Amino acid sequence: MQQSPNQRPPAGRRIAGRAQDAAERDPYHPRRRPAGPVVCPQCGVLFADGRWHWGNAPAGAKSEPCPACRRIKDDLPAGIVTLHVAAGQPRRDEVITLARHREEAERSEHPLNRIMRVEETPEAVVITTTDIHLPRRIGEAMERAFRGELEMAFDENSYFVRVDWRPAAH
Repeated sequence: MQQSPNQRPPAGRRIAGRAQDAAERDPYHPRRRPAGPVVCPQCGVLFADGRWHWGNAPAGAKSEPCPACRRIKDDLPAGIVTLHVAAGQPRRDEVITLARHREEAERSEHPLNRIMRVEETPEAVVITTTDIHLPRRIGEAMERAFRGELEMAFDENSYFVRVDWRPAAH
C-alpha cells in the first residue's frame, strides 16, 4: 500500500498492540543505547548486543543500575495488578503462586519485567511491577486458570497499566 506524501507513518514503536508516542515511553529506559556493555551492580543483568539479558559481563563492562532496579529503588511501579481474592478464600495461595510463576517465566526472557512487591490485604492481593507487560500476562494467566473477570487500563498519558482480576462467582 502506498502512502500519500502528506501521510506520515505512526511515530514511535508499538507497545501492547498500539503505537507508542514519546509521552508513553518508559522514563526509566534511556533514550539512547549505552555505548558498550553495561552490567547492573544490583541484579547482575547485562546490556549487550542491543538489549538487556542474563549473562556474564565481559571485561571492561560499565557498572550502572538497570531500569528495573532504578524503578524498584524509587518505588515507582509501571504496573499494578489487583487480584480480588479475599483472605481465607481457598485459592488465594494458588493465585499468588501462579503470579510468581508467571514472573519467573517472563524474567528468563525479559529480565526487566519483575514483580516489585506483593501486598496481601484482607480483600485482595496487590502486585506492583517494573513494566506494563507482566501485569497483563499475570491477569491473563488468572483468567485462563481460574476464569473470572479481567479488566485492564493503560494510562494514555504515561507508561502505566492497572490490571484488576475478580474470580468467577460460584
